[in-house]
Amino acid sequence: MSDERERPVGQEGGSGQRPTLPRRLSTRILWFTMLSIMLAEVAIFVPSVSKFRRDWLHAKIETVAAASLAAGRSSGGQFGLMTPEDEAELLRSLGAQLIAVEADGVSRLLARAEEVGPVDREVNLDTETHIGSIRAAMDTLLFGGDRTIRAISPIGDGTVSAEVVLLEAPLRRAMLVYARNIFSVSLLLASFAGLLVYAAISRYLLRPMRRMTESMLRFSAEPENPARIIAASRRDDEIGIAERNLAEMQARLQRMLREQRHLADLGLAVSKINHDLRNTLASAQLVSDRLSDIPDPQVQRFAPTLIRSLDRALHYTQSVLAYGRAVESNPQKRVIRPRLLVDDVFEMMAGLDERIELANEVPESIEMEVDPDHFHRAIANLVRNAIQAFEHEPGDSLVRRVVVDASIDAQDHVCITVTDTGPGLSARAREHLFKAFRGSTRAGGTGLGLAIAAEIVQAHGGTIRHVDGHAPGARFEICVPRRATQD
Repeated sequence: MSDERERPVGQEGGSGQRPTLPRRLSTRILWFTMLSIMLAEVAIFVPSVSKFRRDWLHAKIETVAAASLAAGRSSGGQFGLMTPEDEAELLRSLGAQLIAVEADGVSRLLARAEEVGPVDREVNLDTETHIGSIRAAMDTLLFGGDRTIRAISPIGDGTVSAEVVLLEAPLRRAMLVYARNIFSVSLLLASFAGLLVYAAISRYLLRPMRRMTESMLRFSAEPENPARIIAASRRDDEIGIAERNLAEMQARLQRMLREQRHLADLGLAVSKINHDLRNTLASAQLVSDRLSDIPDPQVQRFAPTLIRSLDRALHYTQSVLAYGRAVESNPQKRVIRPRLLVDDVFEMMAGLDERIELANEVPESIEMEVDPDHFHRAIANLVRNAIQAFEHEPGDSLVRRVVVDASIDAQDHVCITVTDTGPGLSARAREHLFKAFRGSTRAGGTGLGLAIAAEIVQAHGGTIRHVDGHAPGARFEICVPRRATQD
């Protein structure tokens, strides 16, 4: 038994062997069932042994009644005396020391032994209660045997009563034999019923539970193997519901593991691409620096924007690996004016679609303490998503507008909203918002923009959400503390 306790449960290799499970639950249920039936038999035994005692004493009284009737017939209808031989035979057959009958207030002795011991207990079967009978039966069964009892009970129509004085030992022996027989029958009944109940519980409860347990252990050892998913039965009870939910959960977990593996592979590929892209952007940055020295007005107008864009692109490529490892760099917070940050974002997005109106309605007086580069990425991703929402919207008469606004709420949070007049979000897109590769708001999108924005906002101790009930278009709201909290 100690070896079974110390052996780890559920450890298995990839060979597909069934895990070894202890049968403690089934053994406990079997013993519990048998014990429950035995306790029920005990509850039945106590009143039954009390009834056996009363019936045994009543049998003695009835024998006395028959003897008194025979004696009365022999004396012309009166209770007469019996011959010494009849008295001895009657006393021997009853195991009694004294037999008497009382009628009309007169007691007549039918038979008496030569020696009659003192009476230790008197039993009146007519007035004895059920509780009193049970107590007397238990007392006789457990402690009796050496006492003399006097039993009294009415006979016939109740006008005549009989009494008998006898030793308690024969009564106790008869009760012990009866108790032994009852115990034997109870034990056989408990074993038979226990085995039947155990077989039913084992078939309809324990076996399915062991099957689910083994399936979970095998699945945990090799979760990517489709063969390890439990085959749910067609039962319509709780076990069937549990099996179907377990199969669904295992299949869902298997899909999540495949997605995670795909994301890991994708992250490795992105890291490799990022390495080469960073070198290419570095070369482009050198060229842009030389362009800034050309005195052409058009070049001087667009060169600063180009240089800032390349600088941010280089910074983004350096942070790709950190995001791929699910570790965003700690924000370096500074006090900024969000209106100027939104202007910079709009300037960078100006060439994406000239038909879209970009409106910056952030009040100039608002200041907030955030990481400028990180927050620029978050706002840029939301604005880019809003602009891309118009890609598949034909017609020149449509209003194409992206508005960025800001306000300060009662909790001293700066709440920035990005609102567009596009087609809005579908119900499916709302289910997986802010989840990479699943929360895309448009066909063909990856959902990385919202995922990056959500991670940046959370790193600043804020919240980001899609505002429901806004139509037409979509509205996203970012709320962050206006002043950085001290850790």
